Amino acid sequence: MNTLALKLSLTPVLILAASLAGRRWGEAIGGWLVGLPLTSGPVAFFLTLDQGPAFAQQAAAGSLAGTAAQACFGLGYFWTAERARWPVAFGAGTAAYAIGALSLQLLALPHLVLFLIALAALTLALRAMPAQPIRRVVAILPLWDLPARMAVATTLVVAVTAGASTLGPRLSGLVATFPIFATVLTVFAHHVQGAAAARQVLRGLLLGLYGFATFFAVLSLLLPQASMALAFIGAGLAAMLVQGASFKLMRRAG
Repeated sequence: MNTLALKLSLTPVLILAASLAGRRWGEAIGGWLVGLPLTSGPVAFFLTLDQGPAFAQQAAAGSLAGTAAQACFGLGYFWTAERARWPVAFGAGTAAYAIGALSLQLLALPHLVLFLIALAALTLALRAMPAQPIRRVVAILPLWDLPARMAVATTLVVAVTAGASTLGPRLSGLVATFPIFATVLTVFAHHVQGAAAARQVLRGLLLGLYGFATFFAVLSLLLPQASMALAFIGAGLAAMLVQGASFKLMRRAG
């Protein structure tokens, strides 16, 4: 299976699972789920196969920078959503993402520094987002909602990542971390259910991104020193441990 087939097959399944989880357990759970490296992990695997471990290691640095940029996106959208509709909030979040991403891209920092910046950005963003009980009573949504989410997410993933391989390793890893899945969940929740639902998606996303950052930090550490299989297994196990802890924190807050 190539990367295009992976995107076309996994993207709608992930959006469907996250959307249904949000309806069943609350929007924060849906946001947390799309914070997992369920698609970026396999894409990193194919990058390693196609371009080699050195390229994939540098792409992991871009993904770490993108984690911090996603925290900027979440904070920008979160605070704007309180006083504006989704197009304005999405614009604010995207602008915040671009500023954070470009700043870190220009600095070209080492992997460890990027990892620490990502953790700090997530923590500060979450502290700036007032916690709310997890909503478990979800509004009745129109029939077109789920198919539209799946179609929009798949289209955006293919469009954003189509030219990533021509951008170089760090920039391709950075571009691929734009929070497409979270954007789809947040915008649809905001449009149909209101700002409170969108803000819960974003809090769940940021909690889920701790595992995302851990995955790419461990992967960048192991790729030059271990086999590809061991590097990905080790990164996956580390991410699962962190995700388990973040899930407990989120449930406790709800």
